[in-house]
Amino acid sequence: MLRLAGRTNLFHVFSFSILQDGPQRKKRKSEVADVDKQLDILAIGTAVGSILLYSTVKGELQSKLDGGHDNRVNCVRWHQDNCCLYSCSEDKHIVEWNTQTCKVKCKWKGDNSSVTSLCISPDGKMLLSAGRTIKLWDLETKEVYRNFTGHATSVSSLMFTTVKPMNENKAFDGITGLYFLSGAIHDRLLSVWQVRSDRKEKNAVMSFTVTDEPTFIDLTVSEVKEEPVKLAVVCRDGQLHLFEHILNGYCKKPLTSNCTIQIATPGNDEDSTPKPVPILAAAFCTDRQSLLLVYGNTLQPIIEKVSLNTTESHVCLIRDIQKALSLKTDIALTKVKTPVVNSDTKVLVPGIPGHSTAVKTPSSGKERKKNKRKPGETTVNIEERLEALDIDVGKVKTPGGLPQTDSFAVLLVQGLESNDAEILNRVLNTRKESVIKNTVARMPIHAVIPLLHEVGETAFLVLLYKPYLLPDLIPQLGMLYQLMESRVKTLQKLSRLHGRLFILVTQVAASETVQDATEVNQTAKLVYEDGKWCMLGVAQPLNSRDI
Repeated sequence: MLRLAGRTNLFHVFSFSILQDGPQRKKRKSEVADVDKQLDILAIGTAVGSILLYSTVKGELQSKLDGGHDNRVNCVRWHQDNCCLYSCSEDKHIVEWNTQTCKVKCKWKGDNSSVTSLCISPDGKMLLSAGRTIKLWDLETKEVYRNFTGHATSVSSLMFTTVKPMNENKAFDGITGLYFLSGAIHDRLLSVWQVRSDRKEKNAVMSFTVTDEPTFIDLTVSEVKEEPVKLAVVCRDGQLHLFEHILNGYCKKPLTSNCTIQIATPGNDEDSTPKPVPILAAAFCTDRQSLLLVYGNTLQPIIEKVSLNTTESHVCLIRDIQKALSLKTDIALTKVKTPVVNSDTKVLVPGIPGHSTAVKTPSSGKERKKNKRKPGETTVNIEERLEALDIDVGKVKTPGGLPQTDSFAVLLVQGLESNDAEILNRVLNTRKESVIKNTVARMPIHAVIPLLHEVGETAFLVLLYKPYLLPDLIPQLGMLYQLMESRVKTLQKLSRLHGRLFILVTQVAASETVQDATEVNQTAKLVYEDGKWCMLGVAQPLNSRDI
């Protein structure tokens, strides 16, 4: 299974359909044919809750599983029976699919929160599901066999492994010697749990410490009981940690890696420095003495087989991925070809019927540039072009002897942007009131502030342009100033008056509450004298029964 959780929005999780090792019953010819058809199926979970079954041999979409989830699919797992597929989602449910009928076989709630990962036991009878807690399900009854707690965050990876019991005479019951590994988000510990039939332990029996969150896990178990289990853990920081340990019970202290593998660029050039290359995945080969490393870019990964060497605690592999990842760009070819014709040949072109024209051969770039100039035309340098911008009043041929207002506005903006003193002086020295008013009215907003800075340098220009830039603003500001001044003068008196009124109001309210209170009757209701009881001022004899 290849997990790409969180990398894309549509395709979220992938799972290949493969055959599992282990004893299986002899199948009929029809069943074998169906299994062969299922071996090339790639299950793809999507973000909308559907699952796509893609045929890698045919290169096409075979079927689509709908109606099981209504939220993002987090994990899909194939069962040993290749017609059965399990999936979990953000909607807190686990779904068992029949891939032949493309229908839901069974659906049940897996957790109180989203279910993030699944794993099927080697014998195919149990299923691990993980969210915040890890649950072991019996696939026949769909009931929880055992709960495991120990991760503070959501579990991102699960993997089963089986260790043969020390007593060879004892038959394997599918639970004794069964372990599984789990890694969580933002957790630097990879926990190992033991599924026991004699004692139900909910805590991890041991843990492996890594440098970052584990993203890919692979392990290999030897047939010899004395040899340790080899574990490869790829972390999010791009490092690979190799562990060797014998799973034989509880271990209190976290175990560190025997070897750490990193990949970096050579950095041979003077300007370049070695840069780390992230490792994406790693898997043990069948000989258990070599590894398949996947590193580089996720869009174009590099797969390499390297030999194991756990004698060194840290190994750094130098790889030049620039040459390997260099993309070949094809030269752009055009399908348009220019026909080779003679100068005497004439062809008909679209337009007026019967119209014909000679096909001109394409000329070079230099000839095109030369043809743009008219014969006898001389080139004009920059100085002559600047002199052509002269706006002398006498040279302008307009009815009033002055340039148009639009021209004044454009020239004024150009002079402000280029800070050309000659253009600014000629434009600002204009005395005609209508031209000044129209020019200022046609100026863009972003040029008003630079104009104010430029005009403010000369006093007479400020007095000249102020009525047009700030029309009717001075009388309004004068009235506002008088209003503010009068209110400031009365502010102190009003504050004193407000304080006195507040005291009076509080005193009046207090007196009203005192008057509304009911008066307490101070006269005694019952008075006792020697041998007599007096109630309400009336004396009555006291009998011996009343005492």
